[in-house]
Amino acid sequence: MRLLLVEDDNHVAAALSAVLARHGFDVTHARSGEEALQALVPDGAGFGVVLLDLGLPDQDGYEVCGKIRKRTSTPVIMVTARSDVRSRIHGLNLGADDYVVKPYDTGELLARIHAVSRRTVHEDPVTGGESALHLGPVRIELPTRQVTLDGSAIQLTRKEFDLLALLAQCPGVVFRREQIISEVWRTSWEGTGRTLEVHVASLRAKLRMPALIETVRGVGYRLVVPAA
Repeated sequence: MRLLLVEDDNHVAAALSAVLARHGFDVTHARSGEEALQALVPDGAGFGVVLLDLGLPDQDGYEVCGKIRKRTSTPVIMVTARSDVRSRIHGLNLGADDYVVKPYDTGELLARIHAVSRRTVHEDPVTGGESALHLGPVRIELPTRQVTLDGSAIQLTRKEFDLLALLAQCPGVVFRREQIISEVWRTSWEGTGRTLEVHVASLRAKLRMPALIETVRGVGYRLVVPAA
């Protein structure tokens, strides 16, 4: 996935770009609002996500977000030190798809990037983009919600597919149990923990790959890509 990182601090941008590159992202760095807007011409320029820091030297980050939304539907994640509710609401009203407050956990940021890109794929399937994920013998078709194992179809429930797709779009990253419940079940962790465990067990059985989803004790789960 191509990602546009809008960040005026070169040290922060270099460190974050290195992390994103290790997770398969093709990162373009823009140091100002104007650079970001130019990079998005024409019609998003093929970027899957814009990671927009609000503290820019030339323009207010909220203003940049509004301009981005007027020229492209590319998902925007705002990154800021402002944690108050009013700031978050303002950003979302301007068209941001998500909001991350500094300091943030890198794993959570990666999960949020994949979450907004996944929602975009589901709402507006396109050809030529990243529509399928490969995990050894497992293939996940995101637009059609089909999963195959060595070419044979595997029947998953809606929640089983959502859980697998969430973990598969960020291999190796540990997802907290609370985070998975929020993303897949759209509810809080309380009272839903056993449901998550049952779905993980069911996925392991249906895919006949118990080691595919690893339990990280006391934290959550991560997907381990099978060796070629």
